[in-house]
Amino acid sequence: MEGLSQRCPLLPASQGCPRPGRGTLVLVLTLLVLMYPLLRGLALHLHSAVTGSYIPGTHSIAFVNCLNEQIARDIARYFWKGELEESTEILLLVKTRTSKIGELSNYVRSIHPFETPEIISLPIDQGNPLYLKWIEENVPRD
Repeated sequence: MEGLSQRCPLLPASQGCPRPGRGTLVLVLTLLVLMYPLLRGLALHLHSAVTGSYIPGTHSIAFVNCLNEQIARDIARYFWKGELEESTEILLLVKTRTSKIGELSNYVRSIHPFETPEIISLPIDQGNPLYLKWIEENVPRD
């Protein structure tokens, strides 16, 4: 019992050390649940820094409805290598299997005239079941 009194000097040796109660357990679990998003974000950033990988959700796409091409051109100005660019682009939507995005991206980069072509993948969460079935039937598996 002397060992116990050394670890818990404020309590008499006969009482021993108190065990954490349910309140402590609930508090710890609550803190873990509340801190999960922060801890997950830190872990993702650390993983990204170490591996050089992309963190999903870091960037977004904004679809903007424009009345005409001139308004779209006014909105779509961007800087490339320090120069203001103002060009008309055509958006091509390619529907394919998610597993084929890497292959598609490699192909586009090999034939595209831009040094850094815009290639972005968005998963299809929902859609017309008949159309999604058509994609399933017409795009070969890996």
